[in-house]
Amino acid sequence: MPNRPWHPWTNSPPWPPRWRAWARSPSERYGPGCAGRGGRVLAALSALAALLLVAPGLVPNTPGRLGSLLESLLPWLGLAVVPLLALALLRRSALAAAAVVLPVVAWAYAFGGLLLPAADPGPRDLVVVQHNVSDVNADPAGTARTLAAQGADLIALEELVPEALPAYETELAARYPFHEVRGTVGIWSRHPLTGTRTVDIKPESVPEPWSRGLRTVARTPLGEVAVYVAHLPSFRLGAGGLGTARRDESARLLGRALDAETTGPVIVLGDLNATVDDRGIGPLTSRLNVPERGFAFSFPASFPLARIDQVMAREATVGRVRSLPETGSDHLPVTARVTLD
Repeated sequence: MPNRPWHPWTNSPPWPPRWRAWARSPSERYGPGCAGRGGRVLAALSALAALLLVAPGLVPNTPGRLGSLLESLLPWLGLAVVPLLALALLRRSALAAAAVVLPVVAWAYAFGGLLLPAADPGPRDLVVVQHNVSDVNADPAGTARTLAAQGADLIALEELVPEALPAYETELAARYPFHEVRGTVGIWSRHPLTGTRTVDIKPESVPEPWSRGLRTVARTPLGEVAVYVAHLPSFRLGAGGLGTARRDESARLLGRALDAETTGPVIVLGDLNATVDDRGIGPLTSRLNVPERGFAFSFPASFPLARIDQVMAREATVGRVRSLPETGSDHLPVTARVTLD
């Protein structure tokens, strides 16, 4: 028999003999009708992936906070297209191959806007930097220099420990003469700060002293801006799923504080230990604008999978958010341009 060029829908692939039996069409292996069933299964999986991308809230949060787990990694669900398309080609199913378009379109609908170009800088913009500097950072001075080089108006830091605080104060003093620290969170500013106070976001189940929230007012050339810095409790992934109860409670407390805020605009900076898609921080995302452009995955720094370091605002627009070079922390810093309304 003469050699024929391989076509995925008509010919058997020129693979080694031990693979050929597996690579035959389902109808050849199992009889008529099996190919159609396999194609329908793959098409159904494609439709399911598309549905979860646009409506992850359909996945319940009990048991194990499965909904929050899905939402934490939601952009990566788009990678399901790769195995779905590969299986469709191997099974030579036109239906399954066509159905792969569904999750592609759904991903573009959900996240495509984040890839669009950012708006040009405007006269009512403030540049902010957010960074969890890590309580075991071996080079706080170097971290501070990296952050100062961004020329931001505001720098928010979390996991500030007493032994490292002097290094941040020294390195940031020249460019940021105004700063406030409450517990393990702090804010450095090029503009005067006033009315600084602790924001109580401590969950009831935490027995030890715990201060991870502050509120201040920055007197910028564009007017007064209320600034919140927060570090919500971390979650753990275990046999029972995600442990997010403390984080979610802390988010509710911060949401109530924002409801009582009378100064506007408001900027919220912090390690929220959640992505903006995670329903657990709904008390914040329902009250605040989130970044319009950019993914800026920030954690873990060695292989960033999610942005849990956030910049949000009220009566202001958060433009493109982007991650900055790695420091001595397990988080990447993020920076964003905030346009006041």
